[in-house]
Amino acid sequence: MAKYIVKRLFHTIFVILSISIIIFSAIRLTGDPVTVMFGAGEPTEEAIERITIELGLDKSLPEQYFIFLKGLIMFDLGVSYRSGEQVIDLILERAWPTFALALGGMFFAILIAFPVGILSAIKKDKPIDFLGRVFSLIGISFPNFWLGIMLILIFSVNLKWFPASGFDGFKSIILPSFTLGLILSGILARLIRSSMLEVMKMQYITTARSKGIKEWKVIIKHGFRNALLPTVTLIGLQFGALLGGTVIIEQVFAWPGIGRLIVDAINQRDYPVVQGGVIVLAIVMVLVNLLVDLSYSLINPKIRTGKGD
Repeated sequence: MAKYIVKRLFHTIFVILSISIIIFSAIRLTGDPVTVMFGAGEPTEEAIERITIELGLDKSLPEQYFIFLKGLIMFDLGVSYRSGEQVIDLILERAWPTFALALGGMFFAILIAFPVGILSAIKKDKPIDFLGRVFSLIGISFPNFWLGIMLILIFSVNLKWFPASGFDGFKSIILPSFTLGLILSGILARLIRSSMLEVMKMQYITTARSKGIKEWKVIIKHGFRNALLPTVTLIGLQFGALLGGTVIIEQVFAWPGIGRLIVDAINQRDYPVVQGGVIVLAIVMVLVNLLVDLSYSLINPKIRTGKGD
């Protein structure tokens, strides 16, 4: 296990370096940040030169990259061109709303998908299975921004049960989390159903039933547990994606998350914020994937002992 973790850590370093090069190069193709700072005004050559030197943009691209890489190694993500604040402070300020939204979305997705997927599998080709498959198809097909707007109109504007926007207490997280979770639950439910159908055909399921074990124990302990492996993989990947891929939901609900911070920074050509935000999300994504891989051994002991496929 230790050897595997070390190998994955080296792989993580390589991935982060690759991402840093890509984002460093790509963001500089979007335009000159000095020009954006002056807006519609007509700055003098002296003003442009002064700001360029202050921001370190007068150096060559390789020099700028190595300065950025050195700062990354020292846990210094630089200073925002627009606000003058430390990038790490801006990211940490948005980290909790982003994490809370991703966690809430995953909670609703699991809460909905697990029962729907299991019931669809054990009631295969029956009305409840048909309804489960229709629900999954609708969940996959729904645009999340449309669903978010509908929920705001119903539960915020008309019923006034929840806030329509912002991050202010427990109630404010319900609607955006449910929006994310409902969309994701369609994908999870389909995966759980297909995994359960495959597992329930195995010989050990027949053996467990022949021993007189209660059906619900056979389904949960022997069937669902072994069907969890591909589901855990998807949950881990989707949770990592939720941390950085909820920009549309953040815009709909005016949510102060990292994704929205990065989008605003891209529009303002704020290089340090974009670079820092993407690198932080990349590190989190890789760590989530590592935890998912390690969790396999807890779900299936055969993997821990090396006997699994």
